[in-house]
Amino acid sequence: MAVAPPHFFFTTMPPPPPAAVSPTQDDLKRMAAHRAVDYVKSGMVLGLGTGSTAVHAIRLIGDLLRRGELSGIVGIPTSKQTEEQATEAGIPLSDLESHPSVDLAIDGADEVDPHMNLVKGRGGSLLREKMIEGTCERFVVIVDESKLVDYIGGSRLALPVEVIPFCCNYTLERLRRLFVDSGCTAELRIEKGKPFETDNGNYIVNLYFERDIGDLNEVSDRILRLPGVVEHGMFLGMATTLIVAGKLGVTVKEKLELAS
Repeated sequence: MAVAPPHFFFTTMPPPPPAAVSPTQDDLKRMAAHRAVDYVKSGMVLGLGTGSTAVHAIRLIGDLLRRGELSGIVGIPTSKQTEEQATEAGIPLSDLESHPSVDLAIDGADEVDPHMNLVKGRGGSLLREKMIEGTCERFVVIVDESKLVDYIGGSRLALPVEVIPFCCNYTLERLRRLFVDSGCTAELRIEKGKPFETDNGNYIVNLYFERDIGDLNEVSDRILRLPGVVEHGMFLGMATTLIVAGKLGVTVKEKLELAS
């Protein structure tokens, strides 16, 4: 008697869902920058920031101009690098002498404390950034969540100070001595074996702190009183809007929220 072969039943299972891919730091920067561009309206004079976050906003503004979704935009670049990027993006450019009133500035930051005070200028453009962003009606700061700190200097990364080249090491030592109680280390920024030069022909002294430096307005005044110092990278009370991109999405904080 023949025996029937066994019957095998195969069920086709759907493939497992792809694992969620965490956004990269550059993805987060892009998210924050694109959210900031929502504030841009036709006819505005814009302060165009410098750095790896601001460039995403510059490129999107250029795209919107090409598509006709924005018009009449004038950009004021905060560095030579930004000038090149904005020109490539097709953004018409000017300067503060021709447009002394700036409607909106968009820029990144190296540190942001809970009061929306900033450290900026680790790219070396702090003086022009402060001149342009200090005159705008609205200053939108765009960062990824890694830039949030408990206090200025809390990342243990550099607070840049722009100094004139003349006797720069003398100025460096005077800056260091201002913050001995905060465990300050001061270093001249060196690139390719020589002092880094800003767009203004000056040098950068990087200050590193082991502890909180205290009252920021007092610190600002002490730094700026030193002969040889041009400007520092603390942007105090200047930001009006903070956009933070994190793995859970984008959050927006307005300066008015801090006062309430």
